[in-house]
Amino acid sequence: MSECTHVAELPRPEPSPLSATCLECLAAGSHPVQLRKCRVCGHVGCCDSSPFRHATRHFEETGHPVMRTFEPGESWRWCFVDQQLV
Repeated sequence: MSECTHVAELPRPEPSPLSATCLECLAAGSHPVQLRKCRVCGHVGCCDSSPFRHATRHFEETGHPVMRTFEPGESWRWCFVDQQLV
């Protein structure tokens, strides 16, 4: 995994999660698949395997470039802008 320019610009320490699950899925009556947390603001959204793709939608609406998995035992990050693991 490589460091993109967006990783260097992330807030440190990492923001706390704003919720324990995808609140948009709960509001829509859907079940989230694989949670992702925004590294800029802490928003928790569902992955692209979920019907509504809330983590990607969050990026599209805010421009926050990097998310990380919010699944236990996982630690990878994804940059939406560079389309790569970082």
